[in-house]
Amino acid sequence: MDIFDKLKILTDAAKYDVACTSSGVSRKSVAGGIGNAAAYGICHSFAGDGRCISLLKVLMTNACVYDCQYCVNRRSNDTQRTAFLPRELADLTINFYRRNYIEGLFLSSGVIKNPDYTCEQMIEALRILREEYHFNGYIHAKAIPGADHALITRLGMLADRMSVNIELPSQNSLKLLAPDKSKHSILAPMGHIQNRIRENSTDLVKYRQAPKFVPAGQSTQMIIGATPETDLQILNLTESLYKRYNLKRVFFSAYMPVAENAFLPSIDTNPPLWREHRLYQADWLLRFYGFAAKELLDQDNQSFNPYLDPKCNWALNHKEYFPLDVNRADYHDLLRVPGIGVTCAKRIVTVRRTAKLSFDGLKKLGVVLKRAKYFITCGGRFSYGLNFKENEILQSLLSPTALRLYQQNYGFLPKPEQLSLFDQPSLVSSQPTQEDILKCLTGQM
Repeated sequence: MDIFDKLKILTDAAKYDVACTSSGVSRKSVAGGIGNAAAYGICHSFAGDGRCISLLKVLMTNACVYDCQYCVNRRSNDTQRTAFLPRELADLTINFYRRNYIEGLFLSSGVIKNPDYTCEQMIEALRILREEYHFNGYIHAKAIPGADHALITRLGMLADRMSVNIELPSQNSLKLLAPDKSKHSILAPMGHIQNRIRENSTDLVKYRQAPKFVPAGQSTQMIIGATPETDLQILNLTESLYKRYNLKRVFFSAYMPVAENAFLPSIDTNPPLWREHRLYQADWLLRFYGFAAKELLDQDNQSFNPYLDPKCNWALNHKEYFPLDVNRADYHDLLRVPGIGVTCAKRIVTVRRTAKLSFDGLKKLGVVLKRAKYFITCGGRFSYGLNFKENEILQSLLSPTALRLYQQNYGFLPKPEQLSLFDQPSLVSSQPTQEDILKCLTGQM
């Protein structure tokens, strides 16, 4: 088969894998070498759905011995199969780089023959790039579950980042839809990579010239919407993966129906993109805002609010935390205010050391006052002319996209009782009362 025909087939087969993002590693070009890697973003452009398009995202092969029902490359699927030879892939990558088409490589693969053979093919392609072409650009490689740990170690010495896809959120779902895989076969290489990263960190402290193993860390991906797991189960799993394996990212991929199956959503079902979006928002709160999974969801409320983002929803249902005075509140408390992000919270803490903050000052610091004004005070005072009507608050907290979605679904503006995640009759109890405002204005709060 012509190499460009292979390229067309194997890049199309790789489009369902979303676990690639900025490189997270810095490496300058060296004499006699080619390429470099930038820590703060390997890419210059993104697809409309937010996925990186400046990496050559490709499979080594789309042939696979496994029959995972959710996968377009499964053994039973009637599709054209092909595979790159290691040198073909290396030559293609380096020529694309020289023409400035790409800045790095994202390499995954179906399992051909067995996991060890597949891993050996990937290693050889990366070896040619690194050792023969002296390519120093970013490479993300997928670890093959079931491959020997020695091969995974060798692959990690050639790649900047590795990932092991956890695929589905539970062992029961794996058993049902991917009987050839198991929780152990996926978590074992993930644990091995984490142990090698830890060992390599110790080696680098002792020996500055020690070779680096996966310097940008590891990540994983799970499919959302193909199986009945709730948002709570997925979020708890995400939190445990961060704690146990110190992952850089957990990626969520809305399931795109590719085949008719009794255990999968109908092929006419739209991908749950809005649910994916809410999970990414919650993931951000776990990683950067100090939230725990149990704060965002619980056994009585196992799904995210479709119209309010997780942070706003939490704030509306935890009135005991508010209002906060931005001139005195702790940094970690500021992070819980809707409209105040990590950067803004740091700016507030820095500026208030030398000056008393006002609402005008907060706006200059980048605070989204449209949301934050209901939860904060400056010097014990609310924003001038603030309206505490329920509908007014909710329309301020809804994003433009959420507001349009609600109007499309219902044809009218939202009412508070239709947005409450905790099944409250209304959100009146989540608002400051007139008595609270009076106390705040007189300095009694």
